[in-house]
Formats: sequence, C-alpha cells, structure tokens
Amino acid sequence: MGNGVKEGVVRLREDAEPILPAHVSSKSDHRQVLSSLLSGALAGALAKTAVAPLDRTKIIFQVSSKRFSAKEAFRVLYFTYLNEGFLSLWRGNSATMVRVVPYAAIQFSAHEEYKRLLGSYYGFRGEALPPWPRLLAGALAGTTAASLTYPLDLVRARMAVTPKEMYSNIFHVFIRISREEGLKTLYHGFIPTVLGVIPYAGLSFFTYETLKSLHREYSGRLQPYPFERMIFGACAGLIGQSASYPLDVVRRRMQTAGVTGHQRTSIARTMHTIMREEGVVRGLYKGLSMNWLKGPIAVGISFTTFDLMQILLRHLQS
Repeated sequence: MGNGVKEGVVRLREDAEPILPAHVSSKSDHRQVLSSLLSGALAGALAKTAVAPLDRTKIIFQVSSKRFSAKEAFRVLYFTYLNEGFLSLWRGNSATMVRVVPYAAIQFSAHEEYKRLLGSYYGFRGEALPPWPRLLAGALAGTTAASLTYPLDLVRARMAVTPKEMYSNIFHVFIRISREEGLKTLYHGFIPTVLGVIPYAGLSFFTYETLKSLHREYSGRLQPYPFERMIFGACAGLIGQSASYPLDVVRRRMQTAGVTGHQRTSIARTMHTIMREEGVVRGLYKGLSMNWLKGPIAVGISFTTFDLMQILLRHLQS
C-alpha cells in the first residue's frame, strides 16, 4: 500500500494536474501556462546556442552537393573561423533565437496542455498517459509550434548559408524574400517540415517521458538527477532526429533553393533529385553523424532545462 501511495504522489507531481476547485483551477492553469512558456523559451535558447556552430555547418552540407565527412565538417568550421572570425560560427543564431524562443515556448507549453487534454479525454486525469496518447501529445505539440513559427525557420536557414553581404539582418531577409521571391516563399518547405516534426517531436517527447516513467518505477526516487535527465534527453534526441532526418534535408533544400542555385520544386521531386545526384544514404542522410553529436546535446539541455525551471518556478510559487 505504501508503494502505491508513493507512486500516486509521484505521478501527480510529474505528469498531471491536481484536481482543484473551479476558481482556483483557472488561476492555477494560467500560472502553469506562463510557467511552461518561460521554461520552454529558456530551454530552447540555451540548447540552440550551445550547438549553433555545428548546426550551421550541418545546414551548409545539407543544402549543397558536397560529400559529408567529419574531416570536411571540421574544415568548414576552421575556414569559417579564419575567413569570417570566431563569432561568424554563430551567424544566423540571432534568427535562430527569434525562432527558437517562441518555438520552444509554444512547443513545451502546448505539450503540457495536450497532455492535460488527452489525459482528461482518455480518463487518465491524475495519472501518467499511456504510450499512444503520450506519443500523440508530443506530435501535436511539435506541429503546433512549427506551424506558428515556420517563416522564422526559413529565414534562419537562409542566413546560415549566405554571406553577410547578401543579408545584413533578419528584417533584410524578410524584405528581400518578399520583394524578389514573393510572400509564398516564406512557407516554401512547410509540408516536409510538418511531416518531419510529427515523428521528431512525437518520438522525442515520448522517449523522454517514458524513460522518466521507467526511472520512477525502478529507482523509487521522485525526481531524476540532472545528469540522468540529460541522458534521457540525449536518447530522445537521438531517436527523434534519426527518424525524421531525410525530411530535414529535403526541407532545407526547399528553403534555400532561391539562394543556392537549386531549382524550386515539390517534396517528391526534391527528394528524387537528391537521391539521383547524391544517393540515398549520402544524400538524404548527409550530416546525420553530426546530428548524432549535436542533437543529443541540444535535446538533453532543452529537456533538462525545462524540467528544472518548472521545479524551480513551482517552488517559488509555493
């Protein structure tokens, strides 16, 4: 009986909302949404800044026909540093922050809300979600965030692969694209992005939540240590990004077609062109090994920061 009570308390704290009177519940819901938005924004900013040089290098390979290797990736990083300076390794990171802060805030906050809604719908209010609703909550959260912030992702990709002379700042990218290519271009590559984010976000959140749940079950501790959260997040990032990587390559090609010399085409034709010219593995999985390095680091930092911020804010509120 003691173990049952203990598990119930843990689940209530980690995975669900306590059932409160209506007037208290409404106020509590607003606080939780704001808390999730703030925690998610900070989590996304820290994670992306930490891996920005690797991310920029990966995009450069994704949108070109260069063959990827660790040696070539290091050479790109080194010559970028020599020719443009150390801070150029973070070129495009301002656009990344403009996108990632709202993206991560919306994604984490939406995930908490979808968990609550699905828990209520499936009758699991006050308990951990079963696997399929857990996967669905992550996929819906990623889709919501991607839909609301997509133009910023395109701008960030453009800045990452172009010289400083072409686009001086974020607003300049928006102005030139609108004037020279049309407003529709700001959503070019949106469909492969959504198709990719469904397995990526779904599997990432699912893996992380599942590992936390297994940890509680077998360790008997209320909370994982921070380094354990990092490991859980790293596993989540590795699985999520591996599953969605080919669509990530396709969307980058479509986003940057106007400035890299590639023809602007459909998803199927872009994917066919990549496979015909570069092969399936070398084309659609180009830069994946770098993603295996940066992805787990970024996702581990992101999930860990979000959880620790949530714990801190709950402690401050109480």
